[in-house]
Amino acid sequence: MILEIKNYIKISNSIDEILKNSPFKLKYIIEKSGISEPTFFRKMKEKKFLPEELLKIAEIIEPEKISKEDILNAIQEGLDDVKNGRITEHSVVMNEAKERIAKKKNEYLLDK
Repeated sequence: MILEIKNYIKISNSIDEILKNSPFKLKYIIEKSGISEPTFFRKMKEKKFLPEELLKIAEIIEPEKISKEDILNAIQEGLDDVKNGRITEHSVVMNEAKERIAKKKNEYLLDK
């Protein structure tokens, strides 16, 4: 946990350089972040972005990393589910899917 906090502090303190070296224009980052331009520049100058705001900025300037991270997290969650017995038999899943499809077909036919 200490390492993560130190990394957060490092990123927070160097956010202006990170944004300057980003392949995206600052105007685009500001627009996508949802933070007003004056507030964004004030926070950048004072190095006072909230953790959630830094996360949003990171997702904007490094979109490929969120995908990889999400995939790795999903894989780990799946492995944990299997390890802890949180699984469903294939036949049960297939039957539930068939029931949902049949229900949707019936709804569709009734709407006509």
